[in-house]
Amino acid sequence: MIRPATAADEEAIRACAMAAYQRYVAAIGRKPAPMLADFAAQIAAGDIEVAEDETTGTLQGFIVSFPRGDHMFLENVAVHPEAAGQGIGKALIARCESEARRRGLGSVQLYTNVKMVENLSIYPRLGYVETGRRHEDGFDRVYFEKPLG
Repeated sequence: MIRPATAADEEAIRACAMAAYQRYVAAIGRKPAPMLADFAAQIAAGDIEVAEDETTGTLQGFIVSFPRGDHMFLENVAVHPEAAGQGIGKALIARCESEARRRGLGSVQLYTNVKMVENLSIYPRLGYVETGRRHEDGFDRVYFEKPLG
């Protein structure tokens, strides 16, 4: 089940981010940006949705997205390693795309770290096209966009 996050979810969201991104710390040389996010502020802004197990209520993943100009910006999607491979990330991304369409936005845009090589192949399979590469805030980022026409 995917639903809006509440303040009560903050600790589980943070734990999910830590578990999902910990494997990248050595490759990047520091914690990836999603491990440092202000989840309380993002929850308060209504920018986070969570996926939870319908039987146990356990948080399995989350997504952070919000409108930015004429597009939806997908800032973060994370799935707890114990729930990986079940289509949770794909469902969260589809929810983001659906919300963008509902709001009349033309595309979804995102970036990932160049060291997160799995993402460089996952996003194109979901219809995202690479639009650029930049070094920002000490990270090497690859930008993607999916038109929603």
